[in-house]
Amino acid sequence: MAMVGLAYSLNGQWDDAEKLEMQVMETSKTKLGVDHPSTLTSMANLASTLWKQGRWDDAEKLDVQVMETRKTKLGMDHPDTLTGMNNLAFTWKGSGKEIEAVRLMEESLDIWKAK
Repeated sequence: MAMVGLAYSLNGQWDDAEKLEMQVMETSKTKLGVDHPSTLTSMANLASTLWKQGRWDDAEKLDVQVMETRKTKLGMDHPDTLTGMNNLAFTWKGSGKEIEAVRLMEESLDIWKAK
């Protein structure tokens, strides 16, 4: 189902993508738990669809939750955590929070370089 949601998103079918990605996310939360990597990926996918629609506040809420959970579960230097940090930074940039976005991008780059 996640792949169908991605196909909808890639084709600009935002409503269909959002509905399906929401369903995948909620099912993942119920079956796998809120901090399972697959659940976090489904949340990030939904955030991406919202981001593409310019729904910055909704995307930001999910991006923050994904990033913070990945920091806790996977560690600061895990590639998925760094990806989550960059996703949030791009959401902030899109919503006009450029200073915060640049700071977060720089932080993720510093962590990546230190590995």
